Amino acid sequence: MLQLDREVPLDPARFAPPDAAHGSPAPELEAYGFPEGYDEGSIAKYRAVSGTLIADQWVQLEATQGHGQPLAPGFSGAAVALPDGRVVGMIAQSAAEPDVRVGRMLPTEVMARYWYHLGKLVPPSGADTPDVSHRLYELVERAEGTGLACDPNRLYVAAVGPFGPALPPDRFASLRSAARHVHWEVEDPEAVTRFADQLEDLLERPPAPAASAWSPILVELDRSGEGHDRVAVRVSAYRDGLPHPVGTARLPRAEVQTYVQKGIDDAFTHLAPGTEELITFVLPREWLNEPVAHWECGPDDPTPLGCAHPLVVADRYRHDSARMRHQLTKTWQKSRAGQGTPRLHRVDCGNRERPPSLRKRLRDEEAHLAGYATGPAAAPDHFAAALSAPVPVLLWPRTGCPGTAHDDSPCPGTAFLDALAQYVDGVPPAELPRHIQWLREAAEADDDPDRHWARDVQLLWDDPRCFPRPTAGLHSPVA
Repeated sequence: MLQLDREVPLDPARFAPPDAAHGSPAPELEAYGFPEGYDEGSIAKYRAVSGTLIADQWVQLEATQGHGQPLAPGFSGAAVALPDGRVVGMIAQSAAEPDVRVGRMLPTEVMARYWYHLGKLVPPSGADTPDVSHRLYELVERAEGTGLACDPNRLYVAAVGPFGPALPPDRFASLRSAARHVHWEVEDPEAVTRFADQLEDLLERPPAPAASAWSPILVELDRSGEGHDRVAVRVSAYRDGLPHPVGTARLPRAEVQTYVQKGIDDAFTHLAPGTEELITFVLPREWLNEPVAHWECGPDDPTPLGCAHPLVVADRYRHDSARMRHQLTKTWQKSRAGQGTPRLHRVDCGNRERPPSLRKRLRDEEAHLAGYATGPAAAPDHFAAALSAPVPVLLWPRTGCPGTAHDDSPCPGTAFLDALAQYVDGVPPAELPRHIQWLREAAEADDDPDRHWARDVQLLWDDPRCFPRPTAGLHSPVA
């Protein structure tokens, strides 16, 4: 880019919206060039043949009449302008034969691919001035400079509205690419304003407290009642405390994971921009040990869901019971108001404590976090005691110790609880989903991930304040 070392007494170029060079009839365009023999310059008049880009780069131009100045060497790089002087592109090529009056123009939307800052000078389609574009690009630069965490795909969906163009197949990898697409490809001029308004709101919004920052994506699985191998699935996203249904189906168990992958991906478009996603699997009690944190993000992304996002499971009965939700809400309120340091309540391998005694102990100690040395199948009654206490957060290893030892010899479950206590003691329960995601990432990245103590950590995390009261469960056709 050339930069002058002093001011010049000339007004800068004004740019027209990206669609201004087309129409029916197409407007006459002018180019001011310096062909051989015309030291003072000459004007060529052309029209755009079509809005279709040749090789995704150029617009073809044809002369408006059979005589007059043709495009020739000396016009390359000349601005192409409307009769009122507003620029729509730049001459890039002329015909090799002198009698062929055609050429090619590089339109402003393509030029902006190579010089991003040009975009702020060009009004969006349907607008009169570049002010709205300038604001958009300034906000994008500010967001990039501050490291603002936001999903460009959510911003795009909210900006174009429910009847606007869908997300591109590859979606947007950056805020800049989403803003550029809204500016150049979306015909609704208000889309740019809505995109900028949302971005400005995110930049000005104070950080939300951790307890209310989650935007859940709810994946509900249950037996369908149509056969042992069929599962009822429902995916929904929560925004401003309201559920947005994404999809419901009854499927063979082998097809559930693929359906859920697609449902979760679609659910992200419903979340409020800038919020923290929380993927929550609501499962029947006998399925709480399902390896959902190890499910891949998608067919082209093998990253485990539990490494890519905060992911928790919840008990189906507690999620649907008004009584349990009421008790859990009180427990969370006490946790938020408490002054003590959160600590892990251990349920060790081979625990001889009677389940009613364990339940009373957890209630008396107002436990918010319990860690188990084994999975639910090996100690179902002890898990039921914590679930009914109710303890809002449970952690356990999905595999490992079977929970049958009755001596003092070391076991994998004990090693798990020893390491877990060092990791979670002192962490507020509301922040655990993010901390467990980091822990899962560390285990996955370990040189020997299969031997890492947290390889199969499962987190049951149940805060009813994140979800409105469900109006109905996944119904079964069998009475």
